[in-house]
Amino acid sequence: MNEQAQVESSDLLGQRQLRIEKLAQLKKAGILAYPSNSRRDTEIKQIVDNFDAVNGQNVIVAGRIKNIRSHGKLKFIDVADDSSKIQIYIKIDEIVVTEFKETRSLSFEELDLLDSGDFIEVSGEVTRTQRGEMSVLAREVVLLTKILRPIPVALEDKEERFRRRYVDMNVNPEVRERMKRRALFWEAHREFFKSRDFYEVSIPVLEHVPGGGDAVPFTTHMNAIDEDFFLRISHELPLKRLIGGGFERVYDIGARFRNEGLSDEHIPEHVAMEFYWSYANWQDGMKFIQDLFSFVIKRVYGDKTIFKIREFEVDFSKPWDIIDFNEIFQKTYGVKDIYTITLEEVKELLTKHGISFERTINIPRGVDALWKRIRKTVTGPAFLINHPKYLSPLQKPSVDNPNMVERFQPIIAGSELGNGWSEVNDPIDQYERFLEQQKMRDAGDEEAQWLDIDYVEMLEYGMPPTFGYGHSERVFWFLENVTAREGVPFPQLKFTFDDITKKIYTELDFDELEHKNKSDSKK
Repeated sequence: MNEQAQVESSDLLGQRQLRIEKLAQLKKAGILAYPSNSRRDTEIKQIVDNFDAVNGQNVIVAGRIKNIRSHGKLKFIDVADDSSKIQIYIKIDEIVVTEFKETRSLSFEELDLLDSGDFIEVSGEVTRTQRGEMSVLAREVVLLTKILRPIPVALEDKEERFRRRYVDMNVNPEVRERMKRRALFWEAHREFFKSRDFYEVSIPVLEHVPGGGDAVPFTTHMNAIDEDFFLRISHELPLKRLIGGGFERVYDIGARFRNEGLSDEHIPEHVAMEFYWSYANWQDGMKFIQDLFSFVIKRVYGDKTIFKIREFEVDFSKPWDIIDFNEIFQKTYGVKDIYTITLEEVKELLTKHGISFERTINIPRGVDALWKRIRKTVTGPAFLINHPKYLSPLQKPSVDNPNMVERFQPIIAGSELGNGWSEVNDPIDQYERFLEQQKMRDAGDEEAQWLDIDYVEMLEYGMPPTFGYGHSERVFWFLENVTAREGVPFPQLKFTFDDITKKIYTELDFDELEHKNKSDSKK
């Protein structure tokens, strides 16, 4: 297949057909297009970072072809692995054909059967070209994977990028680098907790009673015992059961699920972390969280301390501000005492400031809406403290004011990015709070806490004074200044097939496949 024909066939279907024809030629020549192993012994970054030390040495590198250039008896192929990129320098009189157990290397002429995007393995000598470019002078070129669809030059449509992240990461390598930082973000958490003698304990995802958060759960069914379960909305209650079981420092990092809307800050499935620390209180926790943020930022971003997040510029090198809940409401709304505010006063304030609300509005939901109006002006980093008890059904009342709780929240770039609190360990108090939450559920508040009588029973057996805290990967999305869907590798999308896929796999009934998927999901 000549180069001119390939250039003239610019559509995906035509390009795919050209590659299938090349694949047939390779098979006919006895070349395995998908061998099961590679002899690679050197990552490309090792050459780039240590060129003077490895210059003249024989290496075997492997990676994806980024570009192919032909100049008569010379060829130049740019190859990239996950670490870096390097030029492969090929001379017609230097390359050899070698038989292997399952395949053989390519001849100089057979290199024309390669395309950008293919994976190859190259054995040769580290050198520089006459122009001084770092290169590997190839002795053997082995095909590792023949691609059938060309990697596009650009990919800008968000729907396409999210649906085919594997293509997006090739076209936009900064996306892959972000996902590496995401992995490092959680790795840094684990390093921090390990240095402070915390145990990581994986807790169940399936729960009979979803608790620990104000959210609507996903429901599923376990056939083995013929009962419905809920995907966890929080890690909280099982971890505190561990504290009741004798653990003193425990945490979990993993997925949680909230059956709520999609937005720039929220997706139904995301990774979160919670930890619980016996014999510590919320004030101990504030220092701990400042240290955690400093450690993670240093580990992931080096010496960077100032982050552009939305319209804010947040400096994590400065001391965190403290925002008192009652004081900020007095200053902003003229509220005398936020802890004893009436529903009528809340409605009046909501109306005055143009905040819409449902007929079934209650004091917690109304006060939260008023706080969010304030919150969006806060740059941070800051801690919001002294929350009303009615906003915090699982937190311990303050000894200074029984109507407020020992709780804090990190406020960064106009958003709450976590929750820390001294835990309620009085079983009678906790039971009464659950009952209040149940009344709210019965009145139509789907996000109110569920009554978990087993948790109350655990408290009756005894749990020591405990500090608890949790945050999700929203912290990472904010540090990266990206939306929720940009911040995860595979965001949820509607199940569908594009027109190209339907044209390629003509033997499939895609209408039936889409219908079956949607029907099965409702069972």
